[in-house]
Amino acid sequence: MAVVNRIAGFADEMAAWRRHLHMHPELALDCHETAAFVVERLKEFDVDEIHPGIATSGVVAVINGKGDGPVTGLRADMDALPMTEETGAEWASTVPGRMHACGHDGHTAMLLGTAKYLSETRNFSGKVVLIFQPAEETIGGGRIMVQDEKIMDRFGVEEVYAIHTDPFSELGQLRTGPGPLLAAVDDFNIVIKGKGGHAAYPHECHDPLPCLFALGAAMHTVVSRSLSPFESTVLSITQAHGGTAMNIIPEEAVLSGTLRTLTPEARAQGEKRIRDLVDGHAKAFDMQIELDWQAGYPPTINHAAQAGFAADVARGVARDVVDDLAPEMGAEDFSYMLEARPGAFLFLGQGVGPSVHHPKFDFNDEAAPVGASFFARLIETRHALG
Repeated sequence: MAVVNRIAGFADEMAAWRRHLHMHPELALDCHETAAFVVERLKEFDVDEIHPGIATSGVVAVINGKGDGPVTGLRADMDALPMTEETGAEWASTVPGRMHACGHDGHTAMLLGTAKYLSETRNFSGKVVLIFQPAEETIGGGRIMVQDEKIMDRFGVEEVYAIHTDPFSELGQLRTGPGPLLAAVDDFNIVIKGKGGHAAYPHECHDPLPCLFALGAAMHTVVSRSLSPFESTVLSITQAHGGTAMNIIPEEAVLSGTLRTLTPEARAQGEKRIRDLVDGHAKAFDMQIELDWQAGYPPTINHAAQAGFAADVARGVARDVVDDLAPEMGAEDFSYMLEARPGAFLFLGQGVGPSVHHPKFDFNDEAAPVGASFFARLIETRHALG
């Protein structure tokens, strides 16, 4: 791996930042202590502009290069997960029921390392916009920053890039690809309302369970019969509830689940077919059915030119580069930033180990210099001095 020498020189410092953040995890938009730590470091680096309090606890900072040039955004997420850590590490979470189980502490440390290097060297033109974002795991801090705070327009961002740690590939490998990389995620909760009563007298009731069974079976045809077989789509019914005793017909029955799609077209068609099935079954079974459709993150779709550029930069830094990564069905709110501007999302291998969102997961500090070097070289390449 061709890690930048200067960045390798403060690898221990990045590890210390990361472990401090790991010990003090914060959730959702409430990342105020994390943001304060980020701001303190950025001030030490003599970053030109620091804008805290964006999307409640997000931070946007600007580093000016030498003369006019491009404006590129680099994003790191900061929030943790509501789960109990089981790593046994010396730097394990000090907050019960919270832990950095998705590597956001490492993402933040990598972007801080990038900021330190770029502020020292200034070997680039234009501007770098550093985006420290809360609430990736919950309500979509990326959406708030883009749609409500309008950071892309406010800071003149032309392209935007992000890295996510990857515990499924070897240390130092960078993986990306053009087109859809991660799925859109939409959740649904369906309440079927009937009339309950004694199971011995079904004719005096209006049983919601036959409707639940029929609707659930019909929904499983959405992917196989309503969408193209070339569309990667997952529809999972994950909850089915109804009844409290063997001799009682319930008043209500509930179906819940998730739809994951890779294109806006499949997403729209999947939602339409589910709504049609709900309406049709309400009429067929003479039931009142309430559908709560919870639209989540859109698909994460890399722009082809930017994904190719990122892969080219990665080849000068990473141990190995995959530039044709097949899409996965997880979701990411960096998708909102890629809807707003061209850019690319990459996975950085940290060595195979416990999965993200697992209580034994921990970010590998050896990966941080690779990620920071990639960001630094991306800026120096895209913003090359004449």
